[in-house]
Amino acid sequence: MKPDFSKGLIPAIIIEDQTDDVLMLAYMNEESFNKTLETRTTWFYSRSRQSLWNKGETSGHIQKVKKIATDCDQDTLLIRVDQTGPACHTGAHSCFFNVIVEEEQA
Repeated sequence: MKPDFSKGLIPAIIIEDQTDDVLMLAYMNEESFNKTLETRTTWFYSRSRQSLWNKGETSGHIQKVKKIATDCDQDTLLIRVDQTGPACHTGAHSCFFNVIVEEEQA
């Protein structure tokens, strides 16, 4: 099943395959999706630069694709990867480290 790119960009949620950690969210267009399939590394579309980018191309922190799934509407991707190094451009393992609410432990 292919994702529905009829409206342009779709979100791609990136999960580390071994730990189930949510690493990042980025956007893909049809071209970046096809390059991801071809190379088995993640390619995204940068909204700010308006161009494709290959995750880890300059940092070496590549993401090797293990599995790609779509949601029920085929308008969001869930991509499981083997992550080399940190996923976040800040150097953090995951981009999701700013906690807003956390349930207290009893």
